[in-house]
Amino acid sequence: MAKDSCDKDSGCSTCGSASDCDAKLKQEHEDRLLRETLAAIRHKIFILSGKGGVGKSTVAVNLAAALAARGYETGILDIDIHGPNVSKMLGIEGWTLSAGGRENKLTPFRPFPHLKAISMAGLLPDSDSPVIWRGPLKMGAIRQFLQDVDWGALDFLIVDSPPGTGDEPLSIAQLVPEADGAVIVTTPQEVALLDSRKCVNFAKKLNLPVLGIIENMSGMRCPHCDGFIPLFSQGGGEKAAGELDVPFLGALPIAPDMPEHCDRGQPYVLSDEQNELKGAFEKVVKQLLEAVEK
Repeated sequence: MAKDSCDKDSGCSTCGSASDCDAKLKQEHEDRLLRETLAAIRHKIFILSGKGGVGKSTVAVNLAAALAARGYETGILDIDIHGPNVSKMLGIEGWTLSAGGRENKLTPFRPFPHLKAISMAGLLPDSDSPVIWRGPLKMGAIRQFLQDVDWGALDFLIVDSPPGTGDEPLSIAQLVPEADGAVIVTTPQEVALLDSRKCVNFAKKLNLPVLGIIENMSGMRCPHCDGFIPLFSQGGGEKAAGELDVPFLGALPIAPDMPEHCDRGQPYVLSDEQNELKGAFEKVVKQLLEAVEK
């Protein structure tokens, strides 16, 4: 029969040494914490992009805020270790993470009702501090952001991953194998769509369902004549979704005041004004909810 602990002097009859047994018990404990955390979260959705600069974090923040505004208990996990921007966009830049939750876990930030957030930015001394880590350290941090955070019961966990198909998206896919799926954010021009196709194929290779593609920066309305300007082309995201046989969740137009909202830490979907972009976000959220239910 396996023993719960080792005799430090004589070693362990199960694993051969006290240190090996300690490591095994620690791993079993961490695995249990991870399972318990994930079991309390109904839906886990990864926000991915094939390249940077497509507005992925902006989309992730607004999707999470829109779900929270509908009354869903929502968490947003920023696993961009080197460039955590979610804190800035939620108005919690400079806030520091602290322990004290259940089992002395980290307490997530609560920037808005029904919304919890965790970001590497909460562990840095200031916003200018770089994180100079390699793969194993990053995977360890992502695991801790799941198992060592007091997320509680959530309807949705939105995971904002850095662009590409490297360490972070691979780590989260391996740590959360039962995820509902991935949402791919792209812009309409061909150079972004090429990388989006790679991102879709990355998800398929990992048996991660693709919930759909969102085409961001899909043209803009002229503030002078109200005509439509296809600034970065238009329709490429929908075309790519059709070619790759994945759902198209919708197109989000450019709003000139979006950067101001991001800098003020105010998600666009929570603004009082009604406009084309806010309406487009509502349609995307509706499509996403239908995709998750399916």
